[in-house]
Amino acid sequence: MQEHSWDNRIYYRVNELKADQITLVFVHGVSGSSSAWWPYEKIFENKYNVLTYDIRGHGLSKKYPNYKDYKIENFVQDLQGLVNHLGIKKFVLISNSFGGLIHEEYLKVYRDRVAANIFTSPEIFLNKTTLIKWGKPILAILTTILRILPCSLKPRGHVDYSKYKNSTDWSIGRNWADMSNTGFRAHFFTLRQSMKVVGNYEFEKINIPTLVMHGENDTMVPIKNSMEIARQIKNAKFMEISGVDHNTAHNAVREMSELIETFLTENQSKILGSEPAV
Repeated sequence: MQEHSWDNRIYYRVNELKADQITLVFVHGVSGSSSAWWPYEKIFENKYNVLTYDIRGHGLSKKYPNYKDYKIENFVQDLQGLVNHLGIKKFVLISNSFGGLIHEEYLKVYRDRVAANIFTSPEIFLNKTTLIKWGKPILAILTTILRILPCSLKPRGHVDYSKYKNSTDWSIGRNWADMSNTGFRAHFFTLRQSMKVVGNYEFEKINIPTLVMHGENDTMVPIKNSMEIARQIKNAKFMEISGVDHNTAHNAVREMSELIETFLTENQSKILGSEPAV
């Protein structure tokens, strides 16, 4: 995997892109970074084209000062700009947590670019949860305060999640590592923007292979939300990951990678189709 920066804004890692291979594009969650996908890079890079990147305000990508900079549509345009820059025509979009919102909004605008979907613990239908109903007013206060406070816009780096194996949803150590690395402004601005997405997800319009995975013990996003996504998408496959909470990407690498590999193998002909990936 090679490290690069696109437009001096988005940090990314990519291997050699080959036209006869399936391309996997990974999108991480709030306060995370592409380091969440490091184990998956090692598993998949010798068989597939692999692209991981830091979403805006996170990891080594550019930090922005304003609340409006973290609207979901801006994350969507970053993804589109990056795949265009790399000449990627078709790809499998793999998202985790908040990345699921970017994923779904991307599908609304650029559905023809996605050959298959893989959602893991997606943050969708959040406004139906009690946690969000209570959290919204608190986040409104926090973001108002952060708008007037000075901040550093210097990118910080990546969290090594191997140091936080089997950490829980509410692990103080891992959550503090994430937030301090991302910075409170980017973290809370992104989090509040995620709670404003209440529009029609248009899942019924999706007709490409789709896999939805969710940890059975998720305390942040109810597993029933993912079940509903799978119900609305035609022929989608839902898989519950036993004994795992919201941190599926970190705590279920073996289970997730095996499910992803099986899904890709079963749908290889549909994914590759008649159009090369790059």
